[in-house]
Amino acid sequence: MPEGGFPVAVIGGVPVVAAPEEIDMTNSGGLLAALLDAPGNGHKRLVVDMTRTRFCDSSGIHVLAATHRRTRHEGRQLLLVISDTAVLRAFAIVGIDQMIPIFPSVADAFRHADVD
Repeated sequence: MPEGGFPVAVIGGVPVVAAPEEIDMTNSGGLLAALLDAPGNGHKRLVVDMTRTRFCDSSGIHVLAATHRRTRHEGRQLLLVISDTAVLRAFAIVGIDQMIPIFPSVADAFRHADVD
């Protein structure tokens, strides 16, 4: 398990980082470390499984936006899996839902993702 306790599974060759129930300034650095570590093997996609996440503050949003910018710059794609309506609403308010593709399940993310 990477620093900060964020498990990373590789499903079909794609790293899937499992986010915790709450993402805030106390653990967003660990999330960033896991996200920076996970795609290090040339993967075109990176999935963040936030199905357990019920709260994400601005530090978590910043980490996800920075990761999105980095993956785009590297020609890769960041996909989010979010099921909680409060988290979805917060992401819609700040516009993250317009930047990063969001899916209700990991299976949906894999089905609808670019396969480049």
